[in-house]
Amino acid sequence: MTGVVRQVHAAGGVVERGGRVAVVHRPRYGDWSLPKGKLDRGESWEDAALREVLEETGLVCELAGALPEIRYVDHRGRPKTVRYWRMVVVGGEFAANDEVDELRWLTPGEAAALLSYEHDRRLVHSLQADG
Repeated sequence: MTGVVRQVHAAGGVVERGGRVAVVHRPRYGDWSLPKGKLDRGESWEDAALREVLEETGLVCELAGALPEIRYVDHRGRPKTVRYWRMVVVGGEFAANDEVDELRWLTPGEAAALLSYEHDRRLVHSLQADG
């Protein structure tokens, strides 16, 4: 159908360790972001968040609480909804891959300064407010 704009659903994580947050660099976009990606057909938001974090970072995580949903229009003009969870690392190790070539562990303030997108910065700032 022409003219139908498809809603994009994505999920990801604010991966925390020792008071620091994982921020990833995606060379394809030349940006710094929180790890996230689109849901596969039939996949739950939670499963997608854990899978995408594992794929992008190599880290096996557990969910530690839902964060506020983010809505915006993506670079293709499609409405996008992203749901994030706080996550704690339970295993794995970062290795550069096709999607992500660098991961940095930063304080929330450092992460907010480096992140490329305002919606990611707001999310990390909200963690600082939580203390």
